[in-house]
Amino acid sequence: MKRYGVLYLATFLVLIPLDFLFLGTIAKSFFNAQVGEMLGPVRMLPAVMFYLLYVVGILVFVNGSATATWQSSLMFGALFGLFCYSTFELTSLALLKHWTWPVVAVDISWGVFVTAVSGALGLLLADWLSPR
Repeated sequence: MKRYGVLYLATFLVLIPLDFLFLGTIAKSFFNAQVGEMLGPVRMLPAVMFYLLYVVGILVFVNGSATATWQSSLMFGALFGLFCYSTFELTSLALLKHWTWPVVAVDISWGVFVTAVSGALGLLLADWLSPR
């Protein structure tokens, strides 16, 4: 059980700064230009709930297996990110009249990258902190 706690925290500590850097700095003006009229103030409870649950998903589907390697975590993280981010983005594109294809492409690409990197680096960090 201790191993899963370390793995969870390690993955969380990789994901959060990367996502905050991307959303808060790198892609902020892009998203504002594309769908800014739809954006409001961040509601913290749903945001926190998302991150807490998403890291559980990464553990279950990406890097929580006893046989996980950084390579398998990179691959399964990319797939998990693709499925999760595509679900949100394509549903938003189908239902929201101001959602755009560029937003879909950028956000899905980011989801693939950040989930793959978080899964792989989270596993490597956990292996360093708490060897199997």
